[in-house]
Amino acid sequence: MSKVRRGTKRRQRRAKVLERAKGFRGAKSRNYRTAKEAVEKALSYAYRDRRARKRDMRNLWIIRIKAAALADGLTYSRFMNGLKKQNILLDRKILAELAVGSPGVFSRLAQTVKDAAVA
Repeated sequence: MSKVRRGTKRRQRRAKVLERAKGFRGAKSRNYRTAKEAVEKALSYAYRDRRARKRDMRNLWIIRIKAAALADGLTYSRFMNGLKKQNILLDRKILAELAVGSPGVFSRLAQTVKDAAVA
């Protein structure tokens, strides 16, 4: 069996890891072994937090909608239930943008929900 010599491939693999570790502090950006560990950890955090960001954003949208609904005299759950009953199909992201950017439009939505609840 012939001897395997990994000159260029090994160098390329290590260079790729060290390139990803650029900006890390201390030995984590210079020593291959510690850089490899740090890069693996960073990639796992990035994967995890891409999913966590989705949860965080949904939470933020709900908080904004709740605050705007309370200002119009409705609870969050009654507001969302009223929208569903009125067949107004706006997702939380859009509702939160309306609550922050166009409070007048949001108030009209809240008024629509209130009117439907009375009738």
